[in-house]
Amino acid sequence: MIKLIRFFLFIIILGISVNSQAQIKAAINPENVFLNPPESANPGVLWMWMGSNLSKSGITKDLEALKKEGFNRTTMFSLADVTTPWAGEIGKSPTPELISWTEPWWKLVRHAAEESKRLNMDFGMFNGPSYESSGGPWITPELSMQEICWGQTDVAGNKHISLKINKPKVNPRGNTPWPIYNPKTGLVEKPEIEARNTFYKDIAVIALPATGIVAKQNVIDLTSKMNADGQLEWDAPAGNWIIYRFGHTTTGTLIQPAQWKATGLECDKMSQQAIDFHLDHVIGEIQKHLGDLVGKSFTHVHFDSYEAGDPSWTAKMREEFSARRGYDLLPYLATFAKRTVGNNEESAKFKDDFGATIKDLYRDVYFATIAKKLKKANLTFLAEPYGGPWRQDEVMPFVGKVMTEFWTHKGKYAPYELDPTVAALRKSGQNIIEAEAFTGDPQDSKWNETPAWLKSMGDASFCAGVNRLILHRFVQQPWDDKYKPGATMGQWGTHFDRTQTWWEPGKAMIEYWKRCQALLQWGRINDAKDDFIVSEKTGNADINHIHRSEGNIDVYFVANTNRSPGNAKCTFSIAGKQPELWDPMTGTMRDLPEFEEQNGSTSIQLNFEDSQSYFIVFRKPSEKKSKGNNFPSNKLLGMLDGSWSVKFDEVWGGPKNSVGFKTLTDWTKNADNGIKYYSGTALYTKNFNAEYLSTQNKQDLKLDLGTVKHIASIKLNNVDLGVVWTAPWIVKIPQGLLKKTNNKIEIAVTNVWANRLIGDEQEPADMEWLPGHMNSGSFLKEFPDWFLNNKPRPSKGRYTFTTWNYFTKDSPLISSGLLGPVKIVYSENK
Repeated sequence: MIKLIRFFLFIIILGISVNSQAQIKAAINPENVFLNPPESANPGVLWMWMGSNLSKSGITKDLEALKKEGFNRTTMFSLADVTTPWAGEIGKSPTPELISWTEPWWKLVRHAAEESKRLNMDFGMFNGPSYESSGGPWITPELSMQEICWGQTDVAGNKHISLKINKPKVNPRGNTPWPIYNPKTGLVEKPEIEARNTFYKDIAVIALPATGIVAKQNVIDLTSKMNADGQLEWDAPAGNWIIYRFGHTTTGTLIQPAQWKATGLECDKMSQQAIDFHLDHVIGEIQKHLGDLVGKSFTHVHFDSYEAGDPSWTAKMREEFSARRGYDLLPYLATFAKRTVGNNEESAKFKDDFGATIKDLYRDVYFATIAKKLKKANLTFLAEPYGGPWRQDEVMPFVGKVMTEFWTHKGKYAPYELDPTVAALRKSGQNIIEAEAFTGDPQDSKWNETPAWLKSMGDASFCAGVNRLILHRFVQQPWDDKYKPGATMGQWGTHFDRTQTWWEPGKAMIEYWKRCQALLQWGRINDAKDDFIVSEKTGNADINHIHRSEGNIDVYFVANTNRSPGNAKCTFSIAGKQPELWDPMTGTMRDLPEFEEQNGSTSIQLNFEDSQSYFIVFRKPSEKKSKGNNFPSNKLLGMLDGSWSVKFDEVWGGPKNSVGFKTLTDWTKNADNGIKYYSGTALYTKNFNAEYLSTQNKQDLKLDLGTVKHIASIKLNNVDLGVVWTAPWIVKIPQGLLKKTNNKIEIAVTNVWANRLIGDEQEPADMEWLPGHMNSGSFLKEFPDWFLNNKPRPSKGRYTFTTWNYFTKDSPLISSGLLGPVKIVYSENK
C-alpha cells in the first residue's frame, strides 16, 4: 500500500514538474505572448464620472463596451459636471442628488464594482473627490495643508515692554497653485477661505536686533513671555528690536476640480494625524459601501500627479526638524522674514535642511502611511509619484503600481516626468510601466482625433519604456444612446468614449496595443549602449527603438514616430541569428531574407510607412540560403474605379437613400449638407469583375484603399478582411477569394464627430452655453427642457448633444470619406 501511495505521489510530482516546465517555457517564448497577449497587456482607462451626470444603466454599458473592446481596468475619478478647466456646473441637473462621496453616489460605485466582478475587470478609484490631490469636505482647517505666517512689531529697548502682539494676518484668499471657478462669485479666482481668518496656531515669539545679520545666540525666545491673548511682558535690553510672532494657518488649498458640494481642503501631507484621518475616512467609506468586493473587483486606490503646491509648515515641524537635522529651528525662523541668522551660509544651510525635512516627511508620513494602510485593506496603491516636494526615487518603492504620463501637445508626443520615472522604475527592478496616455488639451483633442493620428505618439511612449497604456480619458455616459457624443470631461482629454464614432472599428487599434504591450512586458529591458544604429536614411522617418531580451532571444521594437514615410539601414548588435519581422498590426511573423552580418552585428534595410512599427526578433540560427526581398514591391493588378453606392445613416443627418458616387470624393466637398456635415459610418458598395486574375498573380493579392478618412472595415464577397486604421492602408486578400467575375466589396468608412458638430452650428440654437475659461470652447449652461422631458428638440436640423462645444459655424471641416484610389495589388518577391 505504501509503495502504491509513493508511486501516485511520484506521478503527481512528475505531472506538476512537467506542467511547471511547460509554463516556464511558454513564459519565456515571446511568440506565445505575441499571439496570445496576457491580461497584463490589456490597456486600461481613467474613467471620469462627471458631477451628477451618472446612471446605473450607463455604468453597465460603459463597462460592457470596455470589456468588449479589450480593456480590463478602470480607475474612476469623481469630478465636477465639466472641467473648464476648473470645476464647472451645469444647471438643472436631471439627477441633482448625486453628489460625490454621498450615499446615492456610493450606490453607483457599488454597482460599478459588482459589474466589474461580473465582467472580470479591475476597478478602483481616486482617493477622494476631484483629481487633485488628497482631501475632501471631511478635512478640517487643523488637518489641512499648513503655511507659516508672521507679524512683526518694532520696539525700543532698555525698558520693560508691555504690549499686545496681534496674530499675523494673511491674505484671505487661498495660497493655491491654480485658481478655481468660484460659484459664489461666478469668477475664476483664488477664493477667500474663511479658515484663513479664523484658524491660527502659534509657533514662537522671537526678538531680533532691528537691523543687520544676527548671531544665533542673539535671537531671543519670548514665547513664554506672551499669554494666550497675545499680551507680551518683556524687559528689553538696550537697542532697537523687532518682535516676530510666528504661527501657522491653513494654506486654503482646495481639492479640484470637484463638485462644489464635494469640494474641501487638501490634507496636511506631513502630519501623521491628518494622513491617518484622511486615509481612515477613505478606506472606511470604501469598506462600508463595497465590503466583500474590496480586494476583489475593487482593487486599487489612485493618487494622481501632484499639483497641490508646497506647504511650509506642519504642526510637529519643530520636533521633526530637531530629530532629523540635529538642531533647533527656532533661531532660524527669522529667515522666513528674510532676515539672515548667523551668516549667509548658515541661513542657506537652514533653508536646505528645512526643505530636506519636508521631503523626509512626505516620504515617511504621506507615502509610507498610504502604502501601509492600503496594504492592510488589501488594496493596491496606484500613483503618479512626481510633481511634489519629495525625492522621487525614495517614494516610488512605496507605490504598488507606478504610472507616468504623456500628452498630445500640438499633435506631438509630449512626455511629462516620463523619462525620470521610467529610469527610477528600472532601477527598482519593476517591469510593468504604466502611463496616463494621450492626455490632450483642446488644441489637440476636439472630437477630431483619429487612431492613425494617435499611433505615432503611443509608439513613442513604447520606445521610451512604457508598456501599458491607461487612456486619458473615458467619460461615464449616463444617457440614452441617441444623445451623442454625450458627456465630456469638458475641455480636457482625448475622446476615448463608447460614443466615439470609431469606437467599434477602433478595437483594431486596441489589438495592436495588446500585441505591443505583451512583447514589451516580455523578458527584460536591454539598455546596452550602441546596440542599435540608424544610418543611410531616406525620407522623413524618425526611427526610435527599445530592446528586450531573455536567454538567447532578443526582441527590438522599431518604430517610425513621424507621420511621414522613409527607410533606413538599421544595425543591431546581434550576429549569427535569423532576423524576423513580427507585425503587431496584423499579428503575422516572417523571416527577413535580406541582411548583412559584420563585426558582430546584423544590418537590415527597413522600410517604413508613416507611423509604421515592427518587432525585429532574433531567436534562431540564421538561414543564409533564404531568398527574396524584405519588403516585396506591390504591383498594380487592377483599379476599382468608377461609381460606388454609398449609404449614410439617416439618424445622423445622412441622406435617406443610398447615394451614387461617380468618383471617390471628400464628403466635405459635397453639395448635400447631409453628406458635407456627416459624422459616423458610411457603407461603400461596389460590384466588379477582375478579369485580370491569372494563376501567376493570384497567390499574394492585397486590397489597397489609398487614402482613408479615417478608419475602414472591409468585406469582400461577404468575407471579413478586417479593419485598416493607419498606414499602410492595405489588407491581404485570402487566396481564392477574389473571382474573375461578380465580386462584391463593402467598405464601411467612419470619420470623426467634428463635422456633424460644426454642421449643427449652422442651425438655430436650442441650448445655452457659457464660455470656457481658457478660450477653448463653451460648456452647457443648463440642461434644456426638451432634454429633461425627453421631447423632440426644437432645432430640427441638429443631431448631436454634448456638454462641451469646441466649434462655431465657421470652424473648418475635417476631410472625410474613402478618397482612394482603391486598387488590387500583388506582391512581387524576387
